[in-house]
Amino acid sequence: MILELRDIHKSFGEKKVLTGVSFRAESGRAFGLLGRNGAGKTTSIRILMGVFPADAGSVTIDGAPIDYRRTGIGYLPEERGLYPKKKIIDQLVYFAALKGMKTSDAARACDRWLARLGMSEYRDKRLDTLSKGNQQKIQLVTALAHDPEIVILDEPFSGLDPVNAMLLKDVVKEEIGRGKTVLFSSHQMGYIEEFCDSIAILNRGEVALTGDLRQIKRDYPRDRLAIRSAQAEQIAADFPGQAAPAENGELILKLASPEEKRTVMQRLSARYDIDEMRVYEPSLNDIFVQYAGD
Repeated sequence: MILELRDIHKSFGEKKVLTGVSFRAESGRAFGLLGRNGAGKTTSIRILMGVFPADAGSVTIDGAPIDYRRTGIGYLPEERGLYPKKKIIDQLVYFAALKGMKTSDAARACDRWLARLGMSEYRDKRLDTLSKGNQQKIQLVTALAHDPEIVILDEPFSGLDPVNAMLLKDVVKEEIGRGKTVLFSSHQMGYIEEFCDSIAILNRGEVALTGDLRQIKRDYPRDRLAIRSAQAEQIAADFPGQAAPAENGELILKLASPEEKRTVMQRLSARYDIDEMRVYEPSLNDIFVQYAGD
């Protein structure tokens, strides 16, 4: 299944929010929708979900207009929207029923997900008795209980400790493995880089960059080396003006041209004790800053 937004435009009054946004996401793969606050991510997601229509453009599945009656969409919003004073199982079943499930089927599905997330002991408690991280997991059940084809996760790891973050990672990988279309929106680039095959970066209502993340990285000039060595200071002195330390402890060496890679690597290996040496590829954070910055 191919989910596609085509040339989406949206204005609110005189303010243009989206001006020709287009991107595509495939089933069985994760897609990252990135951008600074105000770039148009939330508006794009709401149009995708049918919350409100675009002024122009279309949302399609396999080339045909999306049929919201037949296409299940699960949404985990950044701003949580459950009822703090209500019993957890009651509201989970309620939300699943709103998505078209029979009450009995909804109850079974919600209990399965509560068990999967280690939350069964809380099924009859009020939401406001849970920690922030556990409330996040309950919200996740509302996005997944009705077994949607499209799963949209907006800042899904916010508020989770490392153990629960690992649990959510496993759940997301399972959903991708089941052929779901998973769309991430997040400012946590590490998670996007870990999960997403393709990305779109929005800037001021336009797509500044979209495509396969691995290919995007390879399209950058391959004229830098990343080096790990106990002799990093000596290497930097040997290449004045070309070397700079990175935050992760590597030394980044800028070459005059990509064609110098082999010669310089041989020179380094012959002169220094090298632990690791590779062609440097930009991180997603580097790419984001380049395309989403002013």
